[in-house]
Amino acid sequence: MIRPTPVWRILAVLGAASLILAACGGDDDNAGAGPSPSTSLPAGDGVLTIGNLLPQTGDLAFLGPPEFAGVHLAVKEINEAGGVLGKPVKNIDSDSGDDAPDVANPSVDSLLNQKADAIIGAAASGVSLNVIDKITGAGVIHFSPANTSDKLSTYPDNGFYFRTAPPDVLQGRVLSDLIAADGHSKLGIIARQDAYGTGLADNVEKFFTEGGGQIVEKQIYGTDTTNFASAVSALKAKKPDAIALIAFNETQNIVPELVKQGLANKTVPWYFVDGNLSNSYKFPKGTLDGAKGTLPGAASPEGFQQKMLAIDPKLEDFSYGPESYDAANLIALAAEAAKNDTGAGIKSQLINVSKGGEKCNDFKTCKALLDQGKDIDYDGVSGPIEFNDVGDPATATIGIYQYGADNTYKNIDYLTGNIAG
Repeated sequence: MIRPTPVWRILAVLGAASLILAACGGDDDNAGAGPSPSTSLPAGDGVLTIGNLLPQTGDLAFLGPPEFAGVHLAVKEINEAGGVLGKPVKNIDSDSGDDAPDVANPSVDSLLNQKADAIIGAAASGVSLNVIDKITGAGVIHFSPANTSDKLSTYPDNGFYFRTAPPDVLQGRVLSDLIAADGHSKLGIIARQDAYGTGLADNVEKFFTEGGGQIVEKQIYGTDTTNFASAVSALKAKKPDAIALIAFNETQNIVPELVKQGLANKTVPWYFVDGNLSNSYKFPKGTLDGAKGTLPGAASPEGFQQKMLAIDPKLEDFSYGPESYDAANLIALAAEAAKNDTGAGIKSQLINVSKGGEKCNDFKTCKALLDQGKDIDYDGVSGPIEFNDVGDPATATIGIYQYGADNTYKNIDYLTGNIAG
């Protein structure tokens, strides 16, 4: 018998300072802290160069526009405020693609050849895991606005990897509690076979079963799968009362198969995640009506959305735009604090500029405080951030969304939790 979790209970459990989720580890407990600014840091070339390794193609291409817009907006504001170390920030775009074919490695080679000091991306955890050694091994900051795989919390990156998105232990908890709170006890899961999909599926299973629920079927499919008839048939045979879809753009193939086999959302409710929560689907009207989903990140203010639209008027949603904006600002502020534009210099100050000082919310204000010799605490659009020792945000927010009859989603709640590091 499942123990339903009412919404007020989720809020109590996940309220600030109440949920401590272990995401610690690594070879060095002080990874990412680095030295204070000193002559021991390597000399930079005086120009902060940020490379963007974000999806222009592949199954997460729908996340690319808001992520690029977030970085471009930040760089625009940074340069309007005088740049970093008195010079404009150089920004280079490249495509991360997805796992197959390998687009990311040639993109990283190109960015490193162009002397990138920090690389923002990739969106997919699996892609980041494929290139992290190359980036961090070169002494370059690897900073993702959207990676959520738990594996990256303990990866031996010598302190050069950071992210503004929380590890999936938090999203898995929120999603499983949401499904239970909606009264479901027999969950079917369909998930892609990569670091993101299997990791999030495992977290959902862990928390859902701990709450008294049952995973009646768990279908893991290859990332090159296009026909989902057998996977859906296996789900149907176990009679779930809800289905978690942990997928990317292949959701556009999964959903019609669910409908075809009698598992429409109105019959067996669907739950989406950040990898497939999108407003760009072209399904018949009402297909997604009532379906829910989770997406890391706090509320994106209307004013910020308008700024992003000024950068890219074609934006359909803003997923991970705030996290991308904050990543660029934090990199720039760390370089300013270190008086050094190298990866090692940025690494030495990223944790410091994210917590413990005088609060500020934009590059111009924060830089003015640094120029006065003050310690700063950058609180971003995506949340307070405050990195722990492994480069994860110590506090994070997960949004809960619901689709309407027009197949677009709207926020219905935000839940916040702490992640121990």
